[in-house]
Amino acid sequence: MSATAQQSIRVLVVDDHPVVRDGLAAIIDYQSDMQVVGKAANGAEAVTLYFDQRPDVTLMDLRMPEMDGVHSIGAIRADFPAARIIVLTTYDGDEDIFKGLHAGAVGYLLKESPMEELLAAIRTVHRGGKCVPANVSIKLVERAGSAQLTEREIEVLALIATGTSNLGIAAALFIAEGTVKSHVTSILRKLDTGDRTGAVTEALRRGILHLA
Repeated sequence: MSATAQQSIRVLVVDDHPVVRDGLAAIIDYQSDMQVVGKAANGAEAVTLYFDQRPDVTLMDLRMPEMDGVHSIGAIRADFPAARIIVLTTYDGDEDIFKGLHAGAVGYLLKESPMEELLAAIRTVHRGGKCVPANVSIKLVERAGSAQLTEREIEVLALIATGTSNLGIAAALFIAEGTVKSHVTSILRKLDTGDRTGAVTEALRRGILHLA
């Protein structure tokens, strides 16, 4: 390995779309101070490759098969607390942002970001910095100021999204129908909406729920 390669920022690229994954790898490898040391198609592969390659910086997608990005980040950080991971995703809901950063990512960028911004983020994170753009920070602040759904309320909301009735939700979750009604009332209040359709729409916008 040359002296230049030894000094390069070693990057792991994780994305379930081959075109995106290979495109990112090609651009990163083209940089004189970077090299791609691995490409993973899902979170499980990312964990394995991280353990094998110990990259300096990891670019992590969120929505992937087998293991999503949040769980992959958590698994990596459990054994490597200093792992430098940047979430690179199409999702900008406040819940997605919170989960990614809470899991241990030190950066959060959207795939629509200019390539120069992504390359700058890799260099910043490699130096020990963080990369959380202003628009992402604003959404985190907004999330902190709003009431959060409980895990049970999210389960109820997910069933509402499938068109399940209160009685059906009660049967699915093994709870009383009256309890379901109480959860629905709380969900509508917390999401500041007047009906079930509005609650689902708001949950999708914020990243609390995702389309399958």
